[in-house]
Amino acid sequence: MLSERAQILLKTLVEHYITEGQPVGSRTLSKYSGLDLSPASIRNVMADLEECGYIASPHTSAGRVPTARGYRFFVDSLITIKPLHALEIHQLENQLLPDDPKRLVAAASQMLSQLTRFAGVVMTPKRHNAAFRQVEFLKLSEKRILLIIVNTDGEVQNRIIVTERIYSPAELTRAANFFNQNYGGQTFGEVRQKIWAELKALREDMAALMSAALEAGRDALAHQDEDYVLSGESNLLHIDDLSSNMANLRKLFEIFDQKTALLELLDRGRRADGVRIFIGGESGILPLDECSIVTAPYEVDGQVVGTLGVVGPTRMAYERVIPIVDITSRLLSSALSYH
Repeated sequence: MLSERAQILLKTLVEHYITEGQPVGSRTLSKYSGLDLSPASIRNVMADLEECGYIASPHTSAGRVPTARGYRFFVDSLITIKPLHALEIHQLENQLLPDDPKRLVAAASQMLSQLTRFAGVVMTPKRHNAAFRQVEFLKLSEKRILLIIVNTDGEVQNRIIVTERIYSPAELTRAANFFNQNYGGQTFGEVRQKIWAELKALREDMAALMSAALEAGRDALAHQDEDYVLSGESNLLHIDDLSSNMANLRKLFEIFDQKTALLELLDRGRRADGVRIFIGGESGILPLDECSIVTAPYEVDGQVVGTLGVVGPTRMAYERVIPIVDITSRLLSSALSYH
């Protein structure tokens, strides 16, 4: 456990480094920390902090910079959150009025980028138990049927079902009517549990079609939105901490393009209770050693359906970014639930 004066000096060092971007020396700490310590005492505390891995000394300077561990201790124990100005909150509220879900997600991503000058990312809503409004079967060929699913948000998903026998248009119509009239507005998982006994009472070949439709429908709605909206990634090109290592910056843009790794990270944030911060290598996604990602889950009708966040350098103003991410998640949740 760090002593009180060590914590004060570490807090002063991190805040000053975030603001100025230059290694922080003992003279600066003496001036801004508010502690009545001699330069020698400050240097001793700095040496202890460095030995514990909270700060490091660049070869070209006598000053110190925070390490990922130092940033972690800072955001967990020392940070003083700065509330957003009323004008900024009003701007967010105006941009995130109840609207089409896709436009809301895009607007949230853009606002995160504009307010932080970093990259804003919003995972599109994914509801593993999303309900369907209606289904339709369309014959493509003798044994290939197109299952058309309209979910309760009005979005359409298609899946192809390959059957063992040929179904007539009349049979397909009856099957669709059976689903829509009895089970519209429910999830495919719920329907499967309720009609299992009824499927057994149907002719075996019709039961096979129904079972295939349940599996395909559940899969379609569970995986319809495994994607995200990214805005402002070009901002990262103008950040010295990142642009100084173009090889890693290119790898970061490859991660944005390939999506899988970032989606995995966002999914981890989806399971968090409130704001979660991944600093440097904590993300487990290379080359994000120079990056931090601040995320928060958002909800629709009380159910967590996605994650939003900001991707930027480890030297970011966490005290400002955290409330931006937090408030954006709350406003997006409210707008989507109203819709």
